[in-house]
Amino acid sequence: MNIQLIIQTIKSKLRYGCIVEWYNFWYIVLHKSQKQIPQIASIDETIQKIVKEGCSVSRFGDGEILLTNNKAIGFQKADSKLGERLKEVLQSNADGHIVCLSDTFTDIYRYNRKARRFWRTHFFIYGHIWDNLLISNKQYYNTFVTRPYMDFAQKTQCGKWFHDMQAIWQNRNIIFIEGEKSRLGVGNDLFHNAKSIKRILCPPTSAFDKYDSIINEAVKQSKDVLFLIALGPTATVLAYDLHKKGYQAIDIGHVDIEYEWWRMNAKRKVKIQNKYVNEAVGGNIVSVAGEEYESQIIAKIL
Repeated sequence: MNIQLIIQTIKSKLRYGCIVEWYNFWYIVLHKSQKQIPQIASIDETIQKIVKEGCSVSRFGDGEILLTNNKAIGFQKADSKLGERLKEVLQSNADGHIVCLSDTFTDIYRYNRKARRFWRTHFFIYGHIWDNLLISNKQYYNTFVTRPYMDFAQKTQCGKWFHDMQAIWQNRNIIFIEGEKSRLGVGNDLFHNAKSIKRILCPPTSAFDKYDSIINEAVKQSKDVLFLIALGPTATVLAYDLHKKGYQAIDIGHVDIEYEWWRMNAKRKVKIQNKYVNEAVGGNIVSVAGEEYESQIIAKIL
């Protein structure tokens, strides 16, 4: 890493830290809270729901909600069509499809200080968007099912969650729809119990630009496959649309990176040598993935 990048990173962290502390102060002083407090299942309940009922899953976090308000995020430019589709999915009620949210609306102290500060800031600035879009009395599920490690203050349940999650793809033919360098499962055993693995590679940023090509490629596949999608906000919409076409599709997000960090006992978000990690410094620089990975690729939409 060169000295200019180090200086830029330090400046960015200092600026971010000041902004977060400012909004946290006012969040606490003003006793801010949401008008809409969604009913969100636990991680255990979410895993059980998916395993028992073969549900498809769409997840919403801070990025997806910003895009509904036509605001760009780090790896997805603002797109009015994507924003409208995200609203549709968030307010959907399709049988066999569940919508997952962060459970930081309540009991935020289950998370570490960094996560608490982040979510207080988010709700202070953007909480009104959630209030306008959430549906009262709707049963939501837990988006941390795919982020079950890094943000938690106590990590005693993390190993259990990863283990239980593997029942979702037990003896299934998996097709990953992932960013070009995401490389789910490469170098670890998270998906070792799958029957087979294939991959459709997509753009690592602003994947929604290629949405029609991605879904057209996906629907060429047999209905018995399990789609696991790691493609940012595009995955949220794609899982919903594939479900409506008769597939089981799960917006799997960062689960593979979280598993890598858990195996490392990482204390902060660090780069992984052969995988793109957008949340870590230098995480966009990756090494060669290997022949087995290359043999699993069935399509590239870049």
